[in-house]
Amino acid sequence: MILGKVVGTIVTTISHRDYKNRRLLVVQPLVLEGETSNEDFIAIDNSHAGVGDTVLVNREGNGARQVLNNPDACIISVIVGIVDSVYIEV
Repeated sequence: MILGKVVGTIVTTISHRDYKNRRLLVVQPLVLEGETSNEDFIAIDNSHAGVGDTVLVNREGNGARQVLNNPDACIISVIVGIVDSVYIEV
């Protein structure tokens, strides 16, 4: 699981059957100051998130497929929650 910020949406005219009727969002991983961020990635929205929301993302294929209750899906990342706040104690 990682924390990320939704920075965009994806619109497709033709998509794989596992992505039909699902929203695809672009997520930017959140990192601590001084750390480098991985590149943005695409995740299926399972929590009605929107651009600007901080989200919790399951980025492990088997776990993502279990969340969607589809064991044969070609899915790696799924948004499983919207985060209200984050507190980091250093």
